[in-house]
Amino acid sequence: MRFIYERKKIFIQIGLCLVLYIIIKILSLPSIDIISAFHIVIIKKICIDAMLALGLNLITGVTGQFSLGHAGFMAIGAYTAAFMIKFIPINFGTIIIFLLAATVLGGIFGILIAIPSVRLRGDYLAIATLGFAEIIRISIQNTDQGFLGGSSGLIISQFTSFDLVFFGLILCYIICHNFINSTFGRAAISVREDEIAAETMGIHLTKTKLMAFMIGTMMAGFAGALYTGNVGYISPKDFGFLKSIEILMIVVIGGLGNISGTLIAAFAVNIVSVLLQNYAEVRMIVYALVLIFIMLFKSGETKFFKRARNEMGRFFNKLAALKPKP
Repeated sequence: MRFIYERKKIFIQIGLCLVLYIIIKILSLPSIDIISAFHIVIIKKICIDAMLALGLNLITGVTGQFSLGHAGFMAIGAYTAAFMIKFIPINFGTIIIFLLAATVLGGIFGILIAIPSVRLRGDYLAIATLGFAEIIRISIQNTDQGFLGGSSGLIISQFTSFDLVFFGLILCYIICHNFINSTFGRAAISVREDEIAAETMGIHLTKTKLMAFMIGTMMAGFAGALYTGNVGYISPKDFGFLKSIEILMIVVIGGLGNISGTLIAAFAVNIVSVLLQNYAEVRMIVYALVLIFIMLFKSGETKFFKRARNEMGRFFNKLAALKPKP
């Protein structure tokens, strides 16, 4: 019964996404022009950030592996697509090839960093993945300018359309949903909750972590290629530590392991970013305050936060009671 309920749930969600897609396309028609080209640019960035956050959520939220190197895997996908564009003319077929190559390379590098790192936990894994991301960024920065652009970056032809990023996001969402509700997903959740108990029950810890890491980094490579085709210019500074923090922030705000919340958080963070684009310092302060509040709300021991958690728990329990039983 649960399987049928989850299948019905994902079909409803995809249907709502398609309705949203049709509405956006209609409102962006030249004769209506409610959604301008500027708004489409913002929507594409939201979709790309959501893909990145979905991939990181599989690693950090579902499996419990604290990674701070997601921008490095994004850079691999971005520069893979940028390098191929230099030699291959752009059409629909070659765009698919760019995306596939970026996705596969992102997954390969994900496995390469995961193999020596999966036995690490918490801060140690975070430092290892952060170190990997910095190695990638600095290596690209020190390459010959005729190869990957070096510190000056690369200017490439734009190929990322609204249709491509929107349906790419739907694909990533379906993959995440199916993974979480699969045998591997259940195993990943058990690893997150208690590795010793999971291993006792016969779950292969290394295999489970590698699977989650590979899928998450493949999504990062895929999103990186779309980012390249969206902005038309990339440089190593676009994939620094702050980019990894921005992705992690979306995951934390949306809820660890909550893929629907990730989409909402990606939308909210980007809208706040646009509203505060002329106040860069204030924007980072707002992000920091939001994260502090979330941490206090989840684990604060004062009467205010305890009462707030209890009230929210009662509210969601009432909502759950209204849902039809699967």
